[in-house]
Amino acid sequence: MNIEAFMQGYKRAWEARDPQMFASLFAPDGQYHNTPFAVQVGHAQLREYWHRVTLQEDVHLSYEVLSTAPTGGIAHWHVTYQVASEELFQIWARSTGTNLVARKPGDPLPRMVLDGVLQADFAAGLCQRCRLWWHSMPQPA
Repeated sequence: MNIEAFMQGYKRAWEARDPQMFASLFAPDGQYHNTPFAVQVGHAQLREYWHRVTLQEDVHLSYEVLSTAPTGGIAHWHVTYQVASEELFQIWARSTGTNLVARKPGDPLPRMVLDGVLQADFAAGLCQRCRLWWHSMPQPA
């Protein structure tokens, strides 16, 4: 696997909202650092974390490979999706540490924009470690 193949799989897994497809990109002990301070290790933790994408709808991901090497690479990615549940909105709101979106009961859930960079290392045709740096915000009206 190289960064282009990984990003194609990452895009397919996210747009399909498929935790198993996502986990299959990784070695059995693969690491996904979804922030600099959090890591999921192994297929069970990867699937559990990625389950949150099932709470998203109308997902669109684009990416650009910035750097490639035989054992790794760096890519810039951009995602938009419709928040499909109050649970996902609350996960996002807690992760921001602020009340960027003041919602009243009955207000529509926002469409989100995420933008980030990932660095991935590969061995034996699978991702060994993926590190993300990203930011999210509600899509402007």
